[in-house]
Amino acid sequence: MQKISKGSLRPRWVNLAFASVVLVLGCGDPNDGTNAFSSTPLDPEYGKQVLDAPPNLGKEDNATGIKGPEAVFAGGPSEVWPVENDWEDRDTVRAREAGIAWPENSGLDWNEKYTAWIDSLQKIEGVNFGETFELVTPQGVRLPAPSLECAETSVFLRVSFAAWYNLPFYISAWDGGQNIHFGHFGVVRDNTPHSSFPSFRNRYPDYSHMSIAEAQANWPSDPKLVKRFLTASKDDENTFLGEGAYSGAYFDRIFLNKRVGHFLVIVLTYTGSIHLASTDNTFNLKADAVRVGDTLLKRWQRKGIGHTMVVKRVDLLVDSNQLDVELMSGSMPRRQPRWETAASSKYAFTDKKCGGEGENAEGDRYATLGGGIKRWRLARVVNGRWRNVVGDSDKPSFIPFTNQSAISERPGLYGQLLADQNTEQKVITLMNMIETKREHLRNYPASCSARIAREAAFDELYVLTEEAWTWTKEQTDLKYRKLEDYVFAELDYAQSRTCCWNSSTAAMYDIAMSLNEERQEAAQTEESCAEPVVFMMRDGGYGVFASYAESLALDDVWVPWSADESCPQEHEVLTDTEAEHRWTPWCELPPPVESGPPGH
Repeated sequence: MQKISKGSLRPRWVNLAFASVVLVLGCGDPNDGTNAFSSTPLDPEYGKQVLDAPPNLGKEDNATGIKGPEAVFAGGPSEVWPVENDWEDRDTVRAREAGIAWPENSGLDWNEKYTAWIDSLQKIEGVNFGETFELVTPQGVRLPAPSLECAETSVFLRVSFAAWYNLPFYISAWDGGQNIHFGHFGVVRDNTPHSSFPSFRNRYPDYSHMSIAEAQANWPSDPKLVKRFLTASKDDENTFLGEGAYSGAYFDRIFLNKRVGHFLVIVLTYTGSIHLASTDNTFNLKADAVRVGDTLLKRWQRKGIGHTMVVKRVDLLVDSNQLDVELMSGSMPRRQPRWETAASSKYAFTDKKCGGEGENAEGDRYATLGGGIKRWRLARVVNGRWRNVVGDSDKPSFIPFTNQSAISERPGLYGQLLADQNTEQKVITLMNMIETKREHLRNYPASCSARIAREAAFDELYVLTEEAWTWTKEQTDLKYRKLEDYVFAELDYAQSRTCCWNSSTAAMYDIAMSLNEERQEAAQTEESCAEPVVFMMRDGGYGVFASYAESLALDDVWVPWSADESCPQEHEVLTDTEAEHRWTPWCELPPPVESGPPGH
């Protein structure tokens, strides 16, 4: 085997250490929202200042919504875009016009048009791994999807559509005992424009007056917007736009109204899945009401990170009267939203963490954590105040948060409602899920969440292959396991300091794999087997890997351990603890499978 060298290191590795993370929303513009919430600490999981959800989560959940700010900001300095349409308009002059994904006189309201637009976005190959979608704007701009976190995907799509078609939108958060509303009216604290944020209308240009032909011939650019990125990690690079093109450069290419791009940088930075889980912003749907553009949330804790997926495709299978549904989602670190198969999506819909039965480790029922299938509320003026309401057409599908039994039964209902796959398709789905986690580990080898998720998928695979093909666990491991699974073995999260380390790199993955591959080659020469050396902390460090890196003259690319998130085990753990493995040990794998299903 040829040893790796600096020249052979994959160019994708980057040191993402948060050694002195400071929230950065742009390039030093004054009054741009940087550090606007000094009382809100950096969220160690997100790497940014994510505000709390409004405290009324789960209370007063009704179709009329919670009172938002007064409707007094139209045309004012804080306004991002003007509101000219209502989400439920069907028969106005604007509503009757042909649009990005609907014909003239379509009879659709704007919420249904939002569904039509997302449904129309075509599947393309992603930049790094998997498939994503091609974004198409009303001006005919076509770009690959941008790099986003999972919750950011849902917010990005909704804000973009609302801004293009002058529809009202706002999402509520909470800071320092006050409501913070991010919307078409700007950033408002309770009922006053937040002084730490821009006067969008006064500061940034709007070229929406240009015709489509004019814009296509000479697209205007905002140099300030082009330079902006989301967080200090700068993992939102969109390489297809060129080197150093981050979210700001992407937004500059899709919005004539540059204020929307600056606003998106802000709202994507300060909000996350807890705000999508909040009944102030979305509402719970009946299982059979799911449609394209809805949001599926996986929540396993009241605060902190969750997982957000956007419904991309819904087809009714006439023969079985079941649904074929596909999801897409961003991730952390940011990536293009990945378009999942129907089989993979069914695993998500039926997951108990999506608002289903059961409890988390703290004893909280999953149904109370805000997970499950959601739909955006519609912003509307009611008695002089903005409210996020449930639209009239959606009321038959609305489930109040207080109806815990109806919420918790949805994952089980999806087990029947969503079309099943044959065994071959299920195996492919599970292997795609496993490969996705492997790919994450190839970039962030310390990731314990990716290791845990990979093994959870293998557990499903063991059950499937045993029931369908009477395979033993050993046969399944022999067929589908890779050396890297053993090198990056699952660790006990609470007893392993590696799990707090978010700044490991792809170069370190290469080094760890090179060390283990050399060991395997040496053992094979002696007709023996060498158990893999697990990438984990031992005696307070990673000496075996660091020494190997030094032997390759790569010691300068080895990143030291750091507590990049809350890490109580930092003070008591010197050597990590491996989880109890369900796999066949590497050196106990049986001889190759001599027979099995076709293709296996």
